[in-house]
Amino acid sequence: MKFSEQWLREWVNPAVDNDTLSAQLTMAGLEVDAVAPVAEAFSGVVVGEVLQVEQHPDADKLRVCQVNIGTGEPLNIVCGAANVRAGLRVPTATIGAVLPGDFRIKKSKLRGVESFGMLCSAKELGLAETSEGLLELALDAPVGRDLRDYLQLDDVTFELGLTPNRGDCLSIAGIAREVGVVNRCAVTAPHIDAVAAGSADTFPVSVTAPADCPRYVGRVIRGINPQATTPVWMVERLRRSGVRSLGPAVDITNYLLLELGQPMHAFDLARLKTGIEVRRARAGETLALLNGSTVELDGDTLVIADGNGPQALAGVMGGDATAVGDATVDIFLESAFFAPEAIVGRARRYGLHTDSSHRFERGVSPALQRDALERATALFVQITGGVPGPVVEVTHEAYLPQRASITLRQVRIKRVLGFELPVAEVEDILARLGLSVESVAEGWRVIPPAWRFDIAIEEDLIEELARIHGYDHLPSIRPIAAMQMGEVGEGQLGLEQLRRLLVTRGYQEAVTYSFVAPELQQLLEPSLAPLALANPISAEMAVMRTTLWAGLVQALVYNTNRQQGRVRLFESGMRFLPEATGLRQDRVIAGLAYGAALPEQWGEAVRPVDFFDLKADVEAVLALSGLDATVSFVAAAHPALHPGQSARIEQNGAPLGWIGALHPVVTEKLGLVGGTLVFELALEPLLRGRKPRFHELSRFPAVRRDIAVVIDNSVPVDAVLAVIRRSAPDTLQELKLFDLYTGKGIDSGRKSLAMGLTLQADSRTLTDSEVDAALESILATLKAELGATLRD
Repeated sequence: MKFSEQWLREWVNPAVDNDTLSAQLTMAGLEVDAVAPVAEAFSGVVVGEVLQVEQHPDADKLRVCQVNIGTGEPLNIVCGAANVRAGLRVPTATIGAVLPGDFRIKKSKLRGVESFGMLCSAKELGLAETSEGLLELALDAPVGRDLRDYLQLDDVTFELGLTPNRGDCLSIAGIAREVGVVNRCAVTAPHIDAVAAGSADTFPVSVTAPADCPRYVGRVIRGINPQATTPVWMVERLRRSGVRSLGPAVDITNYLLLELGQPMHAFDLARLKTGIEVRRARAGETLALLNGSTVELDGDTLVIADGNGPQALAGVMGGDATAVGDATVDIFLESAFFAPEAIVGRARRYGLHTDSSHRFERGVSPALQRDALERATALFVQITGGVPGPVVEVTHEAYLPQRASITLRQVRIKRVLGFELPVAEVEDILARLGLSVESVAEGWRVIPPAWRFDIAIEEDLIEELARIHGYDHLPSIRPIAAMQMGEVGEGQLGLEQLRRLLVTRGYQEAVTYSFVAPELQQLLEPSLAPLALANPISAEMAVMRTTLWAGLVQALVYNTNRQQGRVRLFESGMRFLPEATGLRQDRVIAGLAYGAALPEQWGEAVRPVDFFDLKADVEAVLALSGLDATVSFVAAAHPALHPGQSARIEQNGAPLGWIGALHPVVTEKLGLVGGTLVFELALEPLLRGRKPRFHELSRFPAVRRDIAVVIDNSVPVDAVLAVIRRSAPDTLQELKLFDLYTGKGIDSGRKSLAMGLTLQADSRTLTDSEVDAALESILATLKAELGATLRD
């Protein structure tokens, strides 16, 4: 909502400057997005009257004008505007004037004729982005008066970012009401008198969709002057509200929309047939709109129709066939209340969004229509002339919004706000907001006004009291609450601990959207049908993610496009998996590594990150959770991961997550150069953790023996380590793989594994014979189960 401060101050004029007014509006919940002057800086421009116009002797497109600026002798000014003519009153920049852009007016010669000033267009004065010809002023504009003073250009515009629940503030009337309440000052609205009918002419109106249109008011006005022009004061108010002047008929309806908040429409009466019918559209009907488009109407769309069919989208936009034009002399003026439910979504369905639909969707006062019609009628008679007929009104009281009373309790105010608001202040605030207030034993019985669709329960009233009293005036009171410590298992981890661990290992936390592009989701998990959003923000955010990799790879692409060659990211959040019984939501933690394994340095050669670098990070996470002893990495295929470089992470045989390199097809489609490693783990098992247990340290020496065995390449290392742990005695304390070798001296298709075994007893020193026997047993089992042989 954009409006002029001067216009607002005609309604309510508190003793505050515009900075304070801006702060007040914002603190009252009507956030001020911008405050800007209504015109650029210029000086030396006055109202001039063109007395005489002659053709320039040496230029076909120039005119030599005699201009009276009230100083005695007329000025000789050369002008090239097509609309310059005798009798015109226009902005005149005199010698020494400074126009926007620091353009200074000097005495000059144009094709040999002296010019002592400049006649100005709206664009040259910074009042419009484009203009055709001179800015024409009213014929009674006082000659010689400073233009800034005449047009009251020392003014500012406020632009509000209103929330959807405050449709009542989409007008000067609504904003003035708020300012009056905040400053406890009177609001002076223009007096609206009923305009007496000058003829008996009416136009039939019927409403066959009363639930959608409980009130429809209209009136015929005959004999308007099609050559009439909109007065400058109205044009300026519209301009300062961001609305372009389009002629008196349109300007007056737009003016009422801004002033009172009531959208209206004027039909060319000569183009209407038989009568107005407010109804739902019928199958196959189409409508050519004022914006030049033609829409095919749905059956639940409310239309204003006549004998020829639909003539307007109710509450959205008028039709082209009955639009007011330059030859219109008779009009039918409409002012209606359309139920918000009947308008919501209709404009967007047809690719439209209008000032009218914006207001009707949020709710327009159902008591406003007749006053708006009378006000518009008076303006039409004043500006265009014409003879109004009687008001035609169709009202279905049963379908009008009924405002139920709300009980507001004094004790509840204190409980919610934390302090006691004086009774007099409560009643004053509610009364100034237009609410009907009746004192009862426990507080007040309050009925909201017709224009406040957002007040329905007691808490809404308390919010109004806090808002007007001032959020900055609410006392600071320490909360008093009986707090109880919750039970936390000794082994339980916090998510923050996992985050800190990954940060210490060089990762940065990312927060990405839960909504992703369907194409990206299909690329990563083609077998899943993700949940599609009914009303997505954009096509790139149309489905719910089934893996956090979707957001992380997008973040990676964003970073690599900005010359980031080494990226480590992690994220914790929800993934959304479709199942036969509904949507399953799992908490997971996922990570991504790209680029060099280590930051660039002198101590280590640069090498790309590989599977085992990422596996080490995952194992560190598992170790922190105490799950490392129960978790295994099982080679498995995943559609998003590189074959042979992917593994399913299992805990005691149950799936826990995935790790691997992104599939080359995925990286190619994402435009990534080089390998990208990713992991994803279920979060709940990690957070459960494992309770630590104490083991007494042995006082006896440990014995370490290294062995190297040769096995087939197809046998995974995990299988070898598992056999050793199973066949080793209880004295085995540590088992480490420290070398893997293939090449010279090893048969093709086989590999050598070198492992260190540390044995130690708790109660005695192990003998060499005991250690040798343990190793012989281990080697025998390896040979029997895996075909392993001791390397020479």
